[in-house]
Amino acid sequence: MWTAAAAVTLFLLSACAQQTAAGTPGPGPSPETSSAPATGGSGDALVLRVSSAGGFVPPSAIVGRLPETSVYADGRVIFNGPVTLSYPGPALPNLQWGTISPATLQQLLDKAVAAGVRPGIDFGQPGVADAPTTEVTVVTAAGKRTVGAVALREAQPDDPQLTKAQQQARTKLRAFVDELGDLTTRLMTGEPQQYRPEIIAGIVQPYVEPEDQPGRPRAVPWPGPALPGEPMNPDLKLSCVAATGEQADAVLAAAKDATAISPWVWADKSWSVLLRPLLPDETGCADLKAAR
Repeated sequence: MWTAAAAVTLFLLSACAQQTAAGTPGPGPSPETSSAPATGGSGDALVLRVSSAGGFVPPSAIVGRLPETSVYADGRVIFNGPVTLSYPGPALPNLQWGTISPATLQQLLDKAVAAGVRPGIDFGQPGVADAPTTEVTVVTAAGKRTVGAVALREAQPDDPQLTKAQQQARTKLRAFVDELGDLTTRLMTGEPQQYRPEIIAGIVQPYVEPEDQPGRPRAVPWPGPALPGEPMNPDLKLSCVAATGEQADAVLAAAKDATAISPWVWADKSWSVLLRPLLPDETGCADLKAAR
């Protein structure tokens, strides 16, 4: 078996050799606690992610929800950029990306494991209703580990439904999640750039006139695959399309003239389309069906 030092050295060499542009891909610790990165594979391999699941939000928002932060084996970090406070917001989410060094990546994996992303950690169930679950995923030589903490940001640190040990575990995990968020300002090797996906998905449902608008928003012709696309949840009348190549370019261009509530017109019918850029470890609508 490789020692931890050998695994880190191999990772540093491979990560330096695999730097690519985002969207164009492009006796040591025991196995249960090792934070050495998983070696080999593609630079598109996910190694660290913070995301949300559940919560009191519309079904389309759950399916189309983006992770807060995703970190890949080649050092790319893709994250949600600043959001405008104007209404309606833009049709396309403000995804950005930058890179971190192999040393910084290793430090983050170490800190994630130390913060509780490992077996046997109990984060409890606070007395907060309808709050999302913050999930943290780490992929190392020990395998893939995902932990979830309900209402990590919404619950009070001294919630009486949590034991002292659970309160301490949640404090450590939240501190790590907050530190990972600081990647957008402190740890990047250069200025963040706009993320341009190779594939953009659309979460589609029949268009309904918004009640809080004085007039109908301007319609935008849909330049992507035929709507409504592949059914995702028949009970909720949600479907999905995935645009690639020239169609993806056309959708991205059309989105500049659309808002989050614009009706998209295809074959003389109007549809609501929630645009969801796919990340390097995602390949199509099937990846979004598993959203919770």
